[in-house]
Amino acid sequence: MSYQLTIEPLGATIEVEEGQTVLDAALRQGIYLPHACGHGLCGTCKVQVCGGEVDHGAANPFALMDFERDEGKTLACCCTLQSDVTIEADIEEEPDARVIPVRDFAATVRRIEDLTPTIKAIHLQLDKAIDFQAGQYVQLEIPGVGSRAFSIANHPADVNAMKSIELNVRKLPGGAGTTWLHEQLKPGERLSVAGPYGRFFVRESAKRPLLFMAGGSGLSSPRSMITDLLARGCNLPITLVYGQRSREELYYDAEFRELAAQHPNFTYVPALSHEPEGSDWTGARGFVHEAAKAHFGGNFAGRKAYLCGPPPMIEACITTLMQGRLFERDIYTEKFLSAADAQATRSPLFQRV
Repeated sequence: MSYQLTIEPLGATIEVEEGQTVLDAALRQGIYLPHACGHGLCGTCKVQVCGGEVDHGAANPFALMDFERDEGKTLACCCTLQSDVTIEADIEEEPDARVIPVRDFAATVRRIEDLTPTIKAIHLQLDKAIDFQAGQYVQLEIPGVGSRAFSIANHPADVNAMKSIELNVRKLPGGAGTTWLHEQLKPGERLSVAGPYGRFFVRESAKRPLLFMAGGSGLSSPRSMITDLLARGCNLPITLVYGQRSREELYYDAEFRELAAQHPNFTYVPALSHEPEGSDWTGARGFVHEAAKAHFGGNFAGRKAYLCGPPPMIEACITTLMQGRLFERDIYTEKFLSAADAQATRSPLFQRV
């Protein structure tokens, strides 16, 4: 059994299967609805029900309050249809966004490599090529745990040629999914993948210098985006400020140094926050936002900034960028959140994440 869902202001009508969420149905038809956590915790996917009946599902009462339910609002990531329904969503037009429907893929683990003591690269061979924009992510189904979001670390041309995607996974303390991937997953095993998801991609049409700020395992999306730009001959100034605690955690360092040597428009600024004083490290010291501020002299005006990393890093970078004359319309960050991230405090000044 299925129902008709009309999405305003697009005027698009799609089929939604019984038990399928509004968000999943829309994404699989190539229609983007704003969302983040996907678990009913953050409220990013809130929409207005203009007609028809829905089941709110497992929406957190803080993400969808009682008075909002009474006003006809619901969360697209949780709600299912009980009849034909019309909703109104806050959809921004993005001239650089491609329309790519979400699809399901069967994947075989080709190899697993240690990038750092806490981060592994998992290379998956897909049953068919995946179309995506550099910076997007996939949902990986982990047996006994559920789906988890991971950014694609290689660039589209490489992925389409090999039908292989690379996921960089940091082992999180107490994280059932990342622990399983680090300790139990073996080459040759089969997994399920769905994607692509997300609106974290380069706004090339703006023709502005690009600044990427990454920390921890947040290098995946910037790596995909930067290698894609350079492979396609982009001549805009591109800067990557990448931070880790120590040199043993600084992965793909040699690759970025080589890219910087090959491409005059690409600048690589690695920074270490806990490097011992007096060591032979000649790069930047401190956190990502501190290294970026020093490199640009505190003035970020005229750029487009793309941030990827743990929430505290994102918050610090946003503050530094805005103090340096860069504002919300020119700052982008990944919008998928873990359950823990979704409940973390986020800057009230920055509503687009």
